[in-house]
Amino acid sequence: MKIGYRQLIEDAEREVETLSPAQAIALCNDPDVVLVDLRDIRELQREGKVPGAFHAPRGMLEFWVDPDSPYHKPVFSSGRRFVFYCQSGWRSALATQAVQRMGLPRVAHVGGGFTAWKAAGGAVETVERH
Repeated sequence: MKIGYRQLIEDAEREVETLSPAQAIALCNDPDVVLVDLRDIRELQREGKVPGAFHAPRGMLEFWVDPDSPYHKPVFSSGRRFVFYCQSGWRSALATQAVQRMGLPRVAHVGGGFTAWKAAGGAVETVERH
């Protein structure tokens, strides 16, 4: 293997803005910021999520961001700042790099992910099973 996941994450981290959990918590009530949870729905149901976060499964993100995609979600054309998170900050680093390369402005991710968010005292809401 030429490049493993660790190298991909390190490369992404050099290209994107990483927020500490405390910085992300401070943005929670900012109407200009959308926190985006990239985790699988089973992770949200098991552990909860950041209150008010928009759920965008990692596998659909690029399709939801691209306005030319039939799957586009208007929230990504809102001009707001996006802060992505996953469980430990790996998927969110890669996702932030991808959408930044796609041209989505004002993006960052939470270093350490939802695990670090909870450890820093960030609020958590439960997600119901459907």
